[in-house]
Amino acid sequence: MIVRPKNPTLDQLREVCQPPEVRARKNAEHWTAELYLRHISIYLTAVLVRTRISANGVTGLMILAGWCMSLALLIPGIWGPLLAVTLSQVQLYFDCSDGEVARWRATQSPRGIFIDMVGHHTTEALIPIALGYRVFKELSADNSPIEQAWPILFMSACLSVLLVLNRSQSLMVHAARGMAGLGKLPDTAAARSVPTTSLVGKLRSLARFLPFHKLLHAVELSLIILGCSIISLIVGTPGIAEKWMIWILLPACVLVNFGHFLSNMASSRLKA
Repeated sequence: MIVRPKNPTLDQLREVCQPPEVRARKNAEHWTAELYLRHISIYLTAVLVRTRISANGVTGLMILAGWCMSLALLIPGIWGPLLAVTLSQVQLYFDCSDGEVARWRATQSPRGIFIDMVGHHTTEALIPIALGYRVFKELSADNSPIEQAWPILFMSACLSVLLVLNRSQSLMVHAARGMAGLGKLPDTAAARSVPTTSLVGKLRSLARFLPFHKLLHAVELSLIILGCSIISLIVGTPGIAEKWMIWILLPACVLVNFGHFLSNMASSRLKA
C-alpha cells in the first residue's frame, strides 16, 4: 500500500499527479487542459486530497456540472448560454482534478474510468436536446407556426445521437482491440495515424485545415451556442441563430461520423 503525505506540497502533487506521461497525452487531453486547466487544477487537487472525498466523488461533481450546463441552456436570453460556458469550464476543472486525486491516492480503477465516460457521454447527449427545447420554446413564444418549431426537437434528438456516436467510435476501437486480445493503444498521435498515401489519409490531412470535428465537444458547443444567442439578440429574433446552428450541425455531424468511421477502418489500430 502506498502511503502519501497528508499535507503534500504542490511540487509533490505535481510529481505524482501530473507526470510527463499524463501531460504528454495530446489525444486524451482537451486543449483547455494543456493551455491553462492543468496549471490551476493542482490547486483544487491540493484541497481535495486533504478531504475525505474520493476520486469517484470528484467525478460525480464533474458529471453534475455537465448536466447543469445543459439545464442552464433552458434559461431564456443570453444568461443561460453564459452560465453554460462557465459550467463547461467547471466540468473540465473537476475532470482534470479527479484523475489527479486518483493518482495521488493510488485508487485508479476501471469503475472510475467508466463513470468518467458516462459523464462525458451524457453531457454531450443532453446539450443538443436542451438546445432544441430552448429553440422550440423561443420560436413558439415568437408566434412562429408550430409546424416550424416541432422539427427542431426531432433534429436536436438526432444530433444528440450523432454526437454520442462520434465520441463512442474511439471507445469502440479500444473495445474491439481488447476483445481481439490486442494491447492498449497509447495516447499519442502516432498510434492514431492513417497512412498519408491512402485516400483516407489524404482526406484526413486536409481535414486538419478545417478541424470541424473538434467543435463537437461540450466546451466548444457551449461557446458556439453563446455566439448564436448573441447573434439572435442583435437580430432581435430569439432562437433564430440557434435554429440555424442545429440545421448546420446535423448534416456536418453525419459527415464527421462517416469520416471517423473511415479513418478507424483505414488505420492500423484495427489490424491484428
